[in-house]
Order: sequence, then structure tokens, then C-alpha cells
Amino acid sequence: MKKCVFAGTFDPFTVGHEDTVKKCLALFDEVVIAVAENKQKQCMFSAREREEMISAVFAGEKRVRVLCWDGVIVDLLKREKTPFYVRGIRNTVDFEYENADFYASRDLDAGLITLYIPAEQQHLHVSSTLVKNCIAFGKPYREYVPAAVYALIGKRGEV
Repeated sequence: MKKCVFAGTFDPFTVGHEDTVKKCLALFDEVVIAVAENKQKQCMFSAREREEMISAVFAGEKRVRVLCWDGVIVDLLKREKTPFYVRGIRNTVDFEYENADFYASRDLDAGLITLYIPAEQQHLHVSSTLVKNCIAFGKPYREYVPAAVYALIGKRGEV
């Protein structure tokens, strides 16, 4: 069975993230989505809220598992017994960041295999930061997040 890990802060989970997971499902038998704690970021949503959002998006998909992770990704890959780490790429800025992270992670685990999945053109501008800014300024963002995420944010009173 082939399995991959797709990790991120997902604050919140966007249609671009969803598309990356769907592409992973075409390649892998199981996709582990790790809601990562990034100590350098101030999140709008708690890790549990983000986990709930993503779980709602993939509620009918048994091959997707969502968990919270507060550690180094190479340790999660070892725990999950997979070398495959997936990263979504929107632009050259993402690529430069992810490539630097790849080499740092590779120093920790030489068996790491990172797969870069490019974003679809219609999602190139979509980011969690864009969504958070739309929420903060009361602007529409429904098209940037999956319906289940939009509904859960609405329950919180952020729509």
C-alpha cells in the first residue's frame, strides 16, 4: 500500500489544498493530512478546528486520514512508514521555500521523497492568507474554500 503525507498549517484549508489532496488520491492508496503547528505563525483557527474542517471536506473518503502534528515532519513520515511527502506549489516563491525545506529535511532523513504538485491555474492566487484577509475585512471568500470549510467558518460567525 502506497501512502503519502501532506502537511501544512491549513489556516484555513483552501480549494487549492483540496485539489492537491485529490491529485494525491490518484497516486496513493492513502493520504495522511497533517495539520501542523507552526510556532512562527499566529493562526486564526485552532488546530482542532482546522482538523475538523479538513475531516468534513473528506468525510466520505476512507483513504484520507486527518491528524494534528506538533513535530518534525520526518518523524511523522517514519511513524506513518512512508517516505512520500507531498507539497503543493503555486509559484516560484513556494518552490524556493519548499526546496530549501526539502534539503533541510533530507539532512534529517536521506530516504525522504518529496513530490511537488503544481497548483491549477485557477488556484494560483488562492492562499490561506487571502482567505483570512477576506474574513478580517468582511469580503467574500466562498470560492476560495471547500463548501464544508465555509459552513464551519460560518458556524463560528466569520461569514
